[in-house]
Amino acid sequence: MKRRTFLSLSAGALTAQTAVRPNLLLIVADDLGYGDLACQGAKDMRTPHLDALRASGMNFANCYANCPVCSPTRTSLMSGRYPDRVGVQGVIRLRPEDNWGYLSPKAVLLPEILRKAGYATALVGKWHLGYEPHNLPTARGFDQFHGMLGGMVMDYYTHQGHQDTKPDMWDGTSPARPQGHCTDIFGQWAVNTLEGWKNERKPFFLALCFNAPHTPVQPKEDWLAKVKVREPGMSEKRAKIVALIEHMDDAVGKVLAELDRTGKRANTLVVFTSDNGGQCDQGASNGPWRGCKEDMYEGGIRVPGFASWPGRIAAGSSTERIQLSMDISVTLAEAAGVRYPGPVEGESALATWLGREQDAKPRDLFWSRREGNVRYMGKTIHAMRRGEWKLVHNSPFAPMELYNLRDDPYEKNDLAQKNRAKFLE
Repeated sequence: MKRRTFLSLSAGALTAQTAVRPNLLLIVADDLGYGDLACQGAKDMRTPHLDALRASGMNFANCYANCPVCSPTRTSLMSGRYPDRVGVQGVIRLRPEDNWGYLSPKAVLLPEILRKAGYATALVGKWHLGYEPHNLPTARGFDQFHGMLGGMVMDYYTHQGHQDTKPDMWDGTSPARPQGHCTDIFGQWAVNTLEGWKNERKPFFLALCFNAPHTPVQPKEDWLAKVKVREPGMSEKRAKIVALIEHMDDAVGKVLAELDRTGKRANTLVVFTSDNGGQCDQGASNGPWRGCKEDMYEGGIRVPGFASWPGRIAAGSSTERIQLSMDISVTLAEAAGVRYPGPVEGESALATWLGREQDAKPRDLFWSRREGNVRYMGKTIHAMRRGEWKLVHNSPFAPMELYNLRDDPYEKNDLAQKNRAKFLE
C-alpha cells in the first residue's frame, strides 16, 4: 500500500507525518436518538457491537448534527460545509412543490476528493441528496452505489419509495430488487463490498448509511419477540424501536467482523454517528436533552458520535470538543491526506482524535432549516451557539429564546427577556 504524507495538528502547529493511508468506514444511523444505545445510557437496549466500537476508540461527548433533519446533515457529512451554503436548506424530496433543497453541482464532496487521491469509494444505504442524474451517488464521487435515493421507504420489506409507488432500491443507476428487510440488505451489501475489496491494494472509503430507525418503525418479528421477552413491561412503541436499533447493531457487527476477516480492520478508521435526534413520538430517546427530531433544542441536534482506529485512537478515550457533522467530514479528509480544494466551514479534529493537544479556537456555530407545510410556511428555523450561550428559534412564528448551556444544559430557563444585553449582543 502506498505511503502518503498527511498533516495533523500538534500543539497548534502543522507537522508532517508519514503514515499508511487508512481505510475509512463512515456508519450513519437515521434518526437515532442520543440516548438510544446502551453505551449512551439506554438501560433497556442491547447494542453490544456499537458499544464495543465506542469502547475501542474515542467518544465525542459533544457531537452535533448540522441539522435536526436528514438531507442537510448528510450534505455536511459529504461536503464539510454548512448545508445551506451548498444549496440544501431543508429536506430534498422528489416532488418539486415539496422539495426544500438542491445540492449544488459546485459543491465538492468527500468521495470525489478521495477518489482523485486513489481511494476506492462506495455508498451502501441511504443517499437523500438528489434525484437528478448529475446528483446521483455515482455522479458525485462514489464508484459503487447500492441503496436508496430517497429519505425513507414506506415499508422495510417492499422498499416502496416515500413519494413513488416503485421500490426505491438501486444498484448504481439501475433498479435493484433485493428481498428482505432493509437492515439485512444494507448490512449484507456492505459485507459484499468489503469482500470485493479484500485483495484491493488501494485504500477504501465506504459510507454505510442505514435507514434504521427511521419511520416506519418496522422491526423484524424475531427481533421484536426477543425484546418483548427480555423487557415484559415495555410499551409496544418502545419495544419496536428498540428491536429496530438492536437489529441495526447486529448488522454493524457483521460488517466489522468482515473487516476483521479480510484483514482490513487494523488500518481502518471507523466513525459512527446519526443524522439528527430521535423522533420522540415513535418511542425514541434523546437522553436528558430537550426536544426531538426537527427541533433546534439539544435533543434535535445532539447525536451519538465516536471513532475507532486501532493503534491510533486510544481505546476508552473521550473528548469534550464540540464536533459537527461537517467537522467529521473534514477530519476524515485529513486522515486520508487530502484537503477540500475550496472553502469549508468544518474544522478537522484529527489531532484530538489521535490524543494530541489541539487548540479549540472559538467559533460561532449555526443551525438552520427551511421547510413548507402549515408548521413552517416556507420559512426558516434557526439556532446559534456562542460559547455557552445558545439562541433558539424553534418556530418561525415564535420569539427567539436564549439559554446558557453551562448553567442550564437542558434548556429549561429562557433568558431572552431576563438578559437582554446578551440576547442583543
